[in-house]
Amino acid sequence: MTHPLVVGVDGSDGSLPALDWAVDEAARREVPLRVIYASLWERYEGSAPAFGPDRPEDAGLADQVVAAAWHRAELRAPDVAVDAVVVPDDAVSALLEEAHQAAALVTGASGRGALAGLLLGSVGLSLAGRAHCPVIVVRGGQRTVRGECGRVLVGVGDAEECAAAVRFALYEAGLRHCELEAARAWRCSRHLSGDDSTHRNEERALAALDEALDGPAREHPAVQVRRTTTEGPAHKVLVEASATADLLVVGAVRHRSRVGFQLGRVSHAVLHHAACPVAVVPHE
Repeated sequence: MTHPLVVGVDGSDGSLPALDWAVDEAARREVPLRVIYASLWERYEGSAPAFGPDRPEDAGLADQVVAAAWHRAELRAPDVAVDAVVVPDDAVSALLEEAHQAAALVTGASGRGALAGLLLGSVGLSLAGRAHCPVIVVRGGQRTVRGECGRVLVGVGDAEECAAAVRFALYEAGLRHCELEAARAWRCSRHLSGDDSTHRNEERALAALDEALDGPAREHPAVQVRRTTTEGPAHKVLVEASATADLLVVGAVRHRSRVGFQLGRVSHAVLHHAACPVAVVPHE
């Protein structure tokens, strides 16, 4: 069974780039696309009449949103099988449920009531922190959202945290026939300085990149991998580098003592400030 790519829409202009991105991604992956519109009205009031004067305005809006999304997807990629449905639940609950049978979840950076293109909306943040599959938050300018940079960027941190993210990034770079840049940030100890310290830190960063990449990269021999090490805080390094990337991939680790994936400072920062779409990949 082929798991579909799932995208959430809410009828706002802010959700259209996420829908278009998801359509293109489904076409690259050659998988079905499932479009979800969450309707709280149907959750609390029950099924609406199919037609007639008693049909509520909210139910009519839901039908319009899914019909428009289906039509837009069909026009953009006629070969992609599209299923657009109304789910009687809130957006986060509906999409988290879909995540159990999804290749990935896609959502916009902001929806209704949010400042478009600035801070991440609550839906995207909740999904990135709790979903059992990769979550892609579509944000950034037209060039990066359209995939015109020809580069996938992956942040390489601790081996446990980044293993699944590295594999996901290699897969995405392979789909796009583009370069993968694997970036690792390092910082000098406040007790050490000078050229020797810089050289040692760079060597350790390169060794960590080799450890994280060598095995997975052999599974994707057609993907050109570029390793970069940069001094500075990881979240700042990745946000700056995202300006020339089509996709930024970071990892998240599940802690057994808590519910969901615990997003650290790096994930939070790139989800709010990256200049390109961001994929948060849970540790397997």
